[in-house]
Amino acid sequence: MRLGGTIALPVLLLFGLAGDAQTARPRAAAQASAEQRAAQAMEQAKANGPALYAFLRAMPKGGDLHNHITGAVYAETYVEWAVENNLCVDRASLGLTTPPCGDGQVAAAQAAGDTVLYREMIDAWSMRGAGRDGKSGHDHFFDTFLKFNAAVEGHMGLALAEAAQRAADGNVTYLELMSTPDNAQSIGFGSKIGWNDDFATMRQKMLAGGMQDLVTAARKNLDAWDAQKAQALKCGTQNATTGCAVTIRHIYPALRAFTREQVFAQLLLAFELAKQDPRMVAVNMVQPEDWRVPMGDFRLHMRMIDFLKKQYPSVHITLHAGELAPGLVPPEGLRFHIRESIEVGKAERIGHGVAIMYEDNPRQLLAEMAKRNIMVEVCLTSNDGILGVKGREHPLSQYLAAGVPVALATDDEGVSRGEMTREYQKAVEEQGLSYPTLKSMARTSIEHAFLKGASLWSDAKRFTVTGACAKDKPTNPAISVGCQKFLDASEKAREQWRVEKKFAEFEAGF
Repeated sequence: MRLGGTIALPVLLLFGLAGDAQTARPRAAAQASAEQRAAQAMEQAKANGPALYAFLRAMPKGGDLHNHITGAVYAETYVEWAVENNLCVDRASLGLTTPPCGDGQVAAAQAAGDTVLYREMIDAWSMRGAGRDGKSGHDHFFDTFLKFNAAVEGHMGLALAEAAQRAADGNVTYLELMSTPDNAQSIGFGSKIGWNDDFATMRQKMLAGGMQDLVTAARKNLDAWDAQKAQALKCGTQNATTGCAVTIRHIYPALRAFTREQVFAQLLLAFELAKQDPRMVAVNMVQPEDWRVPMGDFRLHMRMIDFLKKQYPSVHITLHAGELAPGLVPPEGLRFHIRESIEVGKAERIGHGVAIMYEDNPRQLLAEMAKRNIMVEVCLTSNDGILGVKGREHPLSQYLAAGVPVALATDDEGVSRGEMTREYQKAVEEQGLSYPTLKSMARTSIEHAFLKGASLWSDAKRFTVTGACAKDKPTNPAISVGCQKFLDASEKAREQWRVEKKFAEFEAGF
């Protein structure tokens, strides 16, 4: 039985919430609102981890706005793709290489019958093996990508399918996936054009030197990925899986550890692609902030984005910033990334933001983020595994107290061996969050999604429905003409309405 929609008695038994309630439900509970009854059910489920997981899996979660597509795929899937691509595995590094297999290498297909090799590959390609290789969680995590990256070729649509189906299974209805549909060709392109301290001149040289060809190729790749995903999930057929209903948009992640001209070329491609293709909704920058080039060129990169934002004002920006912890960099390295990303890089959302309290004047910065409505993409599992930051050391409580909008995200659920339901469970068990707070975060995820159109909320802090739909109910199939017209005109409002319908159905089961 799937966990979704109205929750019947068998599901209540699964949560451990039935029992005496069938014969003597307290009067106060009977008079409580649907949301309050769901909150009470979650409080009871907290007594048992698996019961809490079951409750949270069934709970609507809105969107996952911080998800790297290659990191979203589980290592077990990459082993299958490595076999399909006839790749070799280096027994020492456990990295993939192209055939013929050399000394110390074996065919990836050998993992099918070699349990030790298979186990070692899964451990090396995910956080399941963190700590066993003598590396920090930070280094083990970032080293995984180079090991399995060759298996991705030819499978990007299948990666989208895996991410979409896992989202659907966990009641996530919207995904923004960080992906590079140009296959990072912009890096080599930047090297060819070279550096110029004048951003305007460099942009013109790149536009005149073939940038549009990269954009065209990237759009064709997106088409191919979509077709492969649709085929894998059987979309448009009677056997379509629930993953087909998950809305997907893309964010271009420029790699920040490259040369100045290579970074600029990636960013320019990202802005051009987002301008021309509605599937690419925003620009980001990735790779560890503590590496030498990202740390040294951070302010330069923000100036690049500031310049390009002026040329492409409609393109959205979300930036990894503050994915740092004391000791990873010198103290002064913790003090400016979030502020620079907001004030210079024009970030509308911040990814991670773990180092917020180490920034210069953090209270003022928190107040500024709240005033400017800048959301934080909170990745609890990732922050624990990579930075060792969790529980009371995590700044989530500081963001909430300051009124900064926040939403939970998976980051790299495959590498981290996680999923959105586990993020919600960690938020309850480690951060002490209540059901209403979780519900607010789910709504916030869609409110801050880079979707076109007006919001369903006239007040997104109190979640007051806008006038056009104020008298309508998401569970009523016959809505007013005015509300239908409003929803038809707004992608964002339609996604929000869908989440509200799911919440109404979910809470009605209690």
